[in-house]
Amino acid sequence: MMLFPQGWTNYLVGGLTIGLGVGVLFALTGLIGGMSSVYSSTWSYVVRRPYFQKPRLVNSRSWRLAYAAGLVVGAFVWWVAFGDGMRVAVSIPPWQLALGGVLVGYGARMSRGCTSGHGICGLASLKLPSLLAVLTFMTTAFITANLFARVGGS
Repeated sequence: MMLFPQGWTNYLVGGLTIGLGVGVLFALTGLIGGMSSVYSSTWSYVVRRPYFQKPRLVNSRSWRLAYAAGLVVGAFVWWVAFGDGMRVAVSIPPWQLALGGVLVGYGARMSRGCTSGHGICGLASLKLPSLLAVLTFMTTAFITANLFARVGGS
């Protein structure tokens, strides 16, 4: 089994680009670019529960939506520029994708941040809770991937 069947340069360039992006965001604005806050602030448009109506979410939702849109547009531009026009598809059943999304969302809420917030912004800020969160994310991911590989998943 190859670790990087399509090469490692895309991963390196992607990681450097993400790091540069959140670094520039912070340097120019003082804002931290984690995605779980984007999720919560977007829900503040439609959910009137007190948690989602906190000023930090309501007052930041415009820039957070622009940030999320930039990630989607950036991925599309990368695909067009470097994807050889190949359609990207997964062989994972939709119910597994949905379950994974729910579990990731729940985990992000429980850990008070997502992998991008803790892994990129939190580690760069030398935050101990972020280090613990990233170690938990990575350990869980390694165990889950190996269990699925052995049980017959993809």
